[in-house]
Amino acid sequence: MSTANSKRFALPFSQTTLVIIAGALILSAAMGIRQTFGLFIGPFSFDRGLPVTLIAFAIALHNLVWGFAQPFAGAAADRYGSAPVVAFGATTFAAGLGVAAVAPSGPLLIVGMGLLVGIGVSCTTFGVVLPAVGRIASPEKRSMAMGLVSAGGSAGQVLMIPLVQSIRLSSGIATSLFVLAFLMLLIAPLGIVLDRRASVGMQLQEPPAAPLRKVFAQAIRHRGYRLLTLGFFTCGFQLAFIATHLPEYLTLCHMPVGLGATALALIGLFNMAGSWGCGWLGGRFRQHHVLGWLYLIRSATIGAFFLLPKTSASVVIFAAVMGLTWLGTVPLTSGLVAKVFGTRHLGSLFGVCFLSHQIGSFLGAWLGGLVFDLTGSYSLLWEATVVAGLVAAMLHFPIDDKAVSTPAIRSKPAAA
Repeated sequence: MSTANSKRFALPFSQTTLVIIAGALILSAAMGIRQTFGLFIGPFSFDRGLPVTLIAFAIALHNLVWGFAQPFAGAAADRYGSAPVVAFGATTFAAGLGVAAVAPSGPLLIVGMGLLVGIGVSCTTFGVVLPAVGRIASPEKRSMAMGLVSAGGSAGQVLMIPLVQSIRLSSGIATSLFVLAFLMLLIAPLGIVLDRRASVGMQLQEPPAAPLRKVFAQAIRHRGYRLLTLGFFTCGFQLAFIATHLPEYLTLCHMPVGLGATALALIGLFNMAGSWGCGWLGGRFRQHHVLGWLYLIRSATIGAFFLLPKTSASVVIFAAVMGLTWLGTVPLTSGLVAKVFGTRHLGSLFGVCFLSHQIGSFLGAWLGGLVFDLTGSYSLLWEATVVAGLVAAMLHFPIDDKAVSTPAIRSKPAAA
């Protein structure tokens, strides 16, 4: 294609910037809010008399529902655009928070924080936002663009955790959850901005779309996709366990009150640099190699934190290093899927891969509560996160990242 034609189909910088900003804001709200759920385990247990296992199950369930709903949300965004999917997801997310705010019993908490929040977050996070961003970026800049959106999305974790902690302490659980529900409703219209790409001839960059079932069949046969999907399980397992149970674990270690919230906020702060940095590295080195080293660093950090004495300084260092490796897996994983299979069905293919991540998230959050109730300790889960990270690293290094050809499209018979 000539230079003139290339310019013709390039998105204006201002439009690209708008899509990146909108994606970052949507991720900030959705991811920032769900990262606060660990702050509610103690209050729900003490104020409403709910078992820790049940609260952890509700939080874990939203991860599982998110995972199973993600392929459908991604496919809907691929077909109908991001606007209706984000609007539906933000409204459902807000409804789930509202139900949790007034839940007098465990079953209602499970419906709100588990089922409704899980559906809502599947429509307002990576599987819908990153494919929209990935389609506006050239292949060499795609990993960087996704890293920028993920980094911007981390601002929500930095802002939401102290906000929720402050409102909860001054006004209670219900008020803090209603405030979060209102914030989710504010981002409902931003999906329209993600769809601005539709006015530009982006579809001409790729061959006509093959049937989704053929694309899925091709991906499932691809050894690298299977390894990537299995490895992504570990990311969810590690992050959900830490985000859900770190505040309570630090309380058991007799650390200062509020240090858990500070640690989660620091993870979000350093994740802004980490997500951008991983996106940058993914544009310069082979993405699966960066992923392998990321999992090794994460496992070494978790192991050192668990074994060494706990001090305020060690918690801060742990939070900083974990933040640098926290969500950097997402732009690298989605970028690798786009590199191998293209962007036409990126939402659907990343959604299936992300299901594995969310099964890991479910187990990390729920098993943390279950093991604690059974043993009075989180030790087994800390050890499991280290081992899982080492296994994930070994799965990523041998991935074949060569682009595959699009499945053949059966042509329609000519009209008589």
